[in-house]
Amino acid sequence: MNEPCILVVDDEADIRETISGILADEGYAVRLAANAAEAREAVRQSRPDLVLLDVWMPDVDGISLLREWSEAGSPRCPVVILSGHGTVETAVEATRLGAVDFVEKPLSLTKLLRTVQQALEQRPEVRRRPVPDRTPVGRSAAMRSLRERLQSLARRPDAVLLVGEAGAGRGFLARHLHALAGDERPWVELSAAAVPDDGAAALLLGTVTQPGALAQAAGGTLLLRDVQDFGPAAQQLLAGVLAQGTWAPVGAAESRPLTARVVASATPAGAAQLRPELHLRLGVFEVPVPPLRERPDDVPELLRHAVETLVESGQLPFRRFGLAAQNRLRRYPWPGNVLELQALVRRLLLAGGGEEILLPELEQNLAPAATGTEPLVKQDLLALPLREAREQFERAYLTEQLALCGGRVGALAKRVGMERTHLYRKLRTLGVDFRHAPHDDE
Repeated sequence: MNEPCILVVDDEADIRETISGILADEGYAVRLAANAAEAREAVRQSRPDLVLLDVWMPDVDGISLLREWSEAGSPRCPVVILSGHGTVETAVEATRLGAVDFVEKPLSLTKLLRTVQQALEQRPEVRRRPVPDRTPVGRSAAMRSLRERLQSLARRPDAVLLVGEAGAGRGFLARHLHALAGDERPWVELSAAAVPDDGAAALLLGTVTQPGALAQAAGGTLLLRDVQDFGPAAQQLLAGVLAQGTWAPVGAAESRPLTARVVASATPAGAAQLRPELHLRLGVFEVPVPPLRERPDDVPELLRHAVETLVESGQLPFRRFGLAAQNRLRRYPWPGNVLELQALVRRLLLAGGGEEILLPELEQNLAPAATGTEPLVKQDLLALPLREAREQFERAYLTEQLALCGGRVGALAKRVGMERTHLYRKLRTLGVDFRHAPHDDE
């Protein structure tokens, strides 16, 4: 499958190039336009999968261009508005004209990437696609109990809160829960981090002319990813909807019944940070998602499943893990959980080699990339100038941490406590290879 194509429309060259570089690093194809005229031509030549559209441009402002496209039935793909002077009125007007989201400048890289991912899920061809019913893999007592719990909740209309570490499979389990109740029903995902607090009502409830997430998911499932990232106003709004069982679009007087099932995901720390009234509503059916390190007996089956999935998709040749390699991975702590395991399998299959993956090859892929020097603790850093010593330490530190995070830059940013934009710049400066890392997921 070709990578999604994103058209970035902004009159500031620095912003265009920054966004382009980040999106390209994440595996997207990117086209650039400096004004409305170039944007029209880009859409005319080939339809993009997503448009990131700046509001303030010298020839025609973004809202006017969006209105023009809306009236012409173009560009037939999601549009996300970018603005350095965002207001509630602008967000509501953009939503009314068909924009799926609104991101304020200066841009938060994490929020931008989550918004892009969420917007791409709202493409018509994506939204019509049935959600595959893939049963969660694992024979451990923890996974058997988890599958039974989801089965018992499948036909209930109540909200569900999936709590687990990043990479543990919360999003996958939400899709499985949806499929158990019938995957022909609507499925809508919304990343809480991509929802501005002052625009939450328009995005969740919609307006009298533009349906919001609750309307789009009517009769089906609305997944709220990382619900702890909602601002106070959004959390209070959602708690009210769940408590009353009704909602009304912005500007409408008549309420509508809540027919979408709300499924939310959160980290353990994030769940503890939720406003009490929202946690009360979501926590009635709180489902813990165990980390992979607590179910080592599932590792061999997960390895086989990951290999089969990649081979059946026609992407990679078949290889199997030797017994010693499987036992080693049963003891591995898996800081990135199932997502890290999948990334490791893909990396080993891409490497090629013999049909059986032996322990020495596995150890090389579990260790940080070689730097041509001894391990950091054995280096005589005191013999180096401060700048060189600091660079060697940072390179070794970030390389090791990136390996522990399964190559995921988003997880690395959280692990080391750095803002993602600065982290990308630091990795490039130090020459740490991250371009082939897998996309972040749950």
